[in-house]
Amino acid sequence: MHSYNLIAPAKINLYLEIIGDRPDNFHELAMILQSIDLADRVEIRCSKQTQDIRLHCQHPQVPTDKSNLAYRAAELMATQFPDAHAKYGGVDITITKNIPVAAGLAGGSTNAAAVLVGIDLLWKLGLTQSELQELGAILGSDVPFCIGGGTAIATGRGEQLSPLPSLQDMYIVLAKYRHLEISTAWAYNTYRASYGNSYIRHQDNLVERALAVHSGEMVKAIVRQDITKIAQKLHNDLEKVVLPAYPQVAELREILAKQEGVLGTMMSGSGPTVFAICDCKQRAQQVKLNIRTAIPDEDLELFVAQSLPHGIQIS
Repeated sequence: MHSYNLIAPAKINLYLEIIGDRPDNFHELAMILQSIDLADRVEIRCSKQTQDIRLHCQHPQVPTDKSNLAYRAAELMATQFPDAHAKYGGVDITITKNIPVAAGLAGGSTNAAAVLVGIDLLWKLGLTQSELQELGAILGSDVPFCIGGGTAIATGRGEQLSPLPSLQDMYIVLAKYRHLEISTAWAYNTYRASYGNSYIRHQDNLVERALAVHSGEMVKAIVRQDITKIAQKLHNDLEKVVLPAYPQVAELREILAKQEGVLGTMMSGSGPTVFAICDCKQRAQQVKLNIRTAIPDEDLELFVAQSLPHGIQIS
């Protein structure tokens, strides 16, 4: 085939704990990540007439140059596999954006993951999922998870993955102000400045503490498919610095938490998206309607999504 259409799901964090500093200046993290069916569509097409990488997207906020992670994913594949690049030529990448931009939902990372998977197929490289994830880790911490998706524990800086049983029939309401963006670097640096004195410093202890999440109550709830308990155990350390600095996000979280049928609420990643877990689709749709009535702001984006057992898929 000369082209592939791929579905690139977003992700939410069900758990995010900052454990300490790493030697590479990133944070040692313990997270539980979940794919959801709010997804972008990514078309990858061979362009034999040129060796160039060309990226297109209908969303005005998405760059189409080397600052886009999907573009850099194509560059990485061209660098890693020069013979295949020479044989098959450049690639045209078209992203149809459905995931909100700069939302803490790994939109850029899942697009990059789709490009890695798509070029592997286009160029007939035959890479394993683990090999693709190793390449993804070069690009960003969320990219390896986005490739395989589902439900997983992520440690290290987020690139070391241990799969968990896939969550079935968990419905999520997501809310994000369209023009509100929060820098991930700002969130982590602000957390370091405020809470760095509590960090674990010894490298062996860092790894030991990160692995301790394996026995956490959240993991037990996931194994039991206990959506109510999962919602009760939601945790995100970054809320400590983001919510005081961004009152719109804090207010949105509070309003969601008060809705009938909401089992738990939290900010995803570094924000500004807030999500609420519901026990059924009908309840989630009603919560979405209630929030739209409570906050009649056209800048507020609202979505209902469902948990997914996978990451990148061929459409």
